[in-house]
Amino acid sequence: MPNTSTPAQYILILIDMAESRGCARDSLLAGTTLVESGISGIGARIDDADFVQLVANAQRLTGDPALGLKLGLRLNLSAHAILGQAFITCRDLAQVMDLLLKYHHLLASGIQLELETIGEQCVLTLVSTPSDVSVEFEYELLYGAFINTLRGLLNAPDLCLRMELPYPEPAHSSVYYEALGKAVYFNCERGGILFHRDLLGTPVPSSNPVLGSLYEAECARLLADLEEEKSVAEQTLRLLRKLEGQYPQMPRIATMLNLSPRTYRRRLDEEQQSFQQLLDQVRGEHATRYLQNTRLPLSSIAYKVGFSDPSNFRRAYLKWTGMTPGDIRKG
Repeated sequence: MPNTSTPAQYILILIDMAESRGCARDSLLAGTTLVESGISGIGARIDDADFVQLVANAQRLTGDPALGLKLGLRLNLSAHAILGQAFITCRDLAQVMDLLLKYHHLLASGIQLELETIGEQCVLTLVSTPSDVSVEFEYELLYGAFINTLRGLLNAPDLCLRMELPYPEPAHSSVYYEALGKAVYFNCERGGILFHRDLLGTPVPSSNPVLGSLYEAECARLLADLEEEKSVAEQTLRLLRKLEGQYPQMPRIATMLNLSPRTYRRRLDEEQQSFQQLLDQVRGEHATRYLQNTRLPLSSIAYKVGFSDPSNFRRAYLKWTGMTPGDIRKG
């Protein structure tokens, strides 16, 4: 089963940052397959297991608690490769956001981004799959990259948006305020980037619809190639993660994958997987994210992942993860 992956150019930027602080490349790559395989340039992808190890090495060697934020601030339009080029050709920010939601797996195949409009406010949220990097690093990387990309795209170097984070204010919070602006809030019920819906109408100065259609076609091709690599189990996990809170039954998932229920079961059997195992895995992931990233009461989290009784949810969660919800909340 293929793993999630990260664009090689992001890895190269992280290595450059660490090397500029005196870290040896051999030490940075220790424990990764990159020692033998090396790193290609733009267009290549790196297994997320290698990315996680590289991040751990870089954090240890640099001793920089704000490494995620500083990496995000280095990820500009050029770093996003073909999708970054597509952004540049968009009509306005609304079209940029449409492309981001459609093709963000080209930038990070292990996360899910969602945009919702609540009254006059737009809220961009990160729905993350489990990762061995910290929650803080994930949010710092996303928020830094998002604001840096928008500032470059709109020629607005002073642009600041409301940034909400689902964890306590860290000791290095001054770096957040310096990089992201004063509207940064910690200990929020959930993480999100908030902005007035009128911002979506902001024109992109470099708009080029003809060129944009070519870039988007290439993004679609690359995304299709990325998805083709995935097994039925991997495709099932992606669908269930995307349909958070709905959790369709097996026949419905089979239909969504253009398979008959019988063929779907057979394919999963061949991969030594079962639908119930995959469903439980995703419900466990969603529950863990709610426990770590929000302050919702246990009864609300239980309901969100399909349990009317919190006691049944506690027992199921212990079975899924080997830990209790209380263990996760304690940290």
